[in-house]
Amino acid sequence: MAKSNYTVLTNVRLSYAHLLKPYSNDPSKEPQFDSTILIKKDDAKNIATIGAAIAAATEAGRAGKWNGVVPPNVPNPIHDGDGVKEDGTPFGPECKGCYVFTARSNAEYPIEIVDKACNPIMDPTQIYSGIYANVCVNFSPYLYQTKKGIGAYLGPVQKVADGEPLSAIAPKAKDVFGAAIGATTVNPLTGKPM
Repeated sequence: MAKSNYTVLTNVRLSYAHLLKPYSNDPSKEPQFDSTILIKKDDAKNIATIGAAIAAATEAGRAGKWNGVVPPNVPNPIHDGDGVKEDGTPFGPECKGCYVFTARSNAEYPIEIVDKACNPIMDPTQIYSGIYANVCVNFSPYLYQTKKGIGAYLGPVQKVADGEPLSAIAPKAKDVFGAAIGATTVNPLTGKPM
């Protein structure tokens, strides 16, 4: 990532977070690290930061890959969570009232994930869809065949708070079995307390 294009978005919510292991829902595509990032529409600071980053990336595209020619409407990754996806289906309920985009990193560039003190997070149960985080994103111009636009590329992620999980999470054994595990040991041959 070019250092000048680093953008830090603060206290955003993560959805479809594939930060620990590369993922692809399409077998024909290479797995990548990625996350959908939700930004409340009233979050003026993050929205202004994204606007400035996209403007800078557009100018970088004009000066570089796009050879001085900028499309009249530059495609960018930001979507209205109250609208519909490119395929016409609505965004999920967690996207309502938010701007939404997905940032990615190739599988050969693992995402550094840290806590508030910048210590690496090693426990995979701490990273899930629904957490709040500060994220480093590189908004950068692309030229793919004849298509020009701005892409979002994911850098380090700093978890700042837990949130309600947005997907099913397996329960912990102690929560499921609780007192059933208890102090009484059962003889496996007789089925009676020992």
